[in-house]
Amino acid sequence: MRSTTRTLLAATVAVVVSTTLAACSSAEPRYEYAPHHTPAPATAIAPLRGTNVAAGSLTHPSLCAKIDNHEEARPQYGLKFTDIVFEELVEGGLTRYVACWDSSVPDQIGPVRSIRPMDPDIISPFGGIVAYSGGQQRFVEMMRDTVVYNAIHGQSDTEETMYRTDDKVAPHNVGVAANVIISEHPDLAAPQQMFAYASSVATSTPAREGQPQATINVTFSDERFPSWVYDPATQVYLRSQEGAPDLDDAGAQIQATNVVVMMVNVDWQYTPVPRTIMIDSGEAWVSSGGKTVHASWSKASREAPIKFVDDHGLIIRIAPGNTWIEMPPVESGAVGFVGDAG
Repeated sequence: MRSTTRTLLAATVAVVVSTTLAACSSAEPRYEYAPHHTPAPATAIAPLRGTNVAAGSLTHPSLCAKIDNHEEARPQYGLKFTDIVFEELVEGGLTRYVACWDSSVPDQIGPVRSIRPMDPDIISPFGGIVAYSGGQQRFVEMMRDTVVYNAIHGQSDTEETMYRTDDKVAPHNVGVAANVIISEHPDLAAPQQMFAYASSVATSTPAREGQPQATINVTFSDERFPSWVYDPATQVYLRSQEGAPDLDDAGAQIQATNVVVMMVNVDWQYTPVPRTIMIDSGEAWVSSGGKTVHASWSKASREAPIKFVDDHGLIIRIAPGNTWIEMPPVESGAVGFVGDAG
């Protein structure tokens, strides 16, 4: 009996083992493959815009230009692609722009006009190229006496890249073939980073620490008084001039992610041409995300970028995106803020 029991038990064990081995041999392997991760492309910060771009994609020089803001020059070419724009006072209470392109360069920019005595101090930190139509010889020599390549209308090196357009009347019709002129100077370095940038609009210093402000009103003179209104839906400021929407050459209202107002001193040593004093310091307001923070600005030298700090002396980080800098004179200019941006 015991012998029979042992025989039956051994047979049962053999069947179980055999069945288990057969099941294991037909099952999927029990180890797991590690998931395959495609490495994210290397990124860099666009030096004039603060946005993320593919590493090595912005190696060309920047292009700044002296842009006309006379009524007959509007709408200007290519302003919607700018990274940074400075608005400055010129003769007769009018204003002109120093506009700079790097992240996105249109085929045509302009109309360009003549250089002014403050422009070397504004443009030098960018290096690269400056395009303009000429100017008083003393101002041209001041601009030439910088690290910036001077592309001047009417010179032999700009015969193919600077021209009169047909849609405007002289002197408000000098256009620039922007991409072509940049391609002609591969030896020039890319620009340095101009400002401190946050990672988003929401994390910018104004958005985190500023006061809600829906409208920014700036006065240069009785002739020029631009304004900006914040649009929460798009997180940008929309520009008007003298009470009317300021439109680009595609018919859209000009916009900016950041609006900075710098109160500046002006001297009249070149009367009647005013000179904005750039190597200086003063009061400023920095706006991003519908909020504004009070600030101080300073510029230590011709080649140094402008530095913005808050009332605690901390560096202000603006939002990634394009920036417009309004520079009304302390003596006759003004800035005002209205309402809650919502």
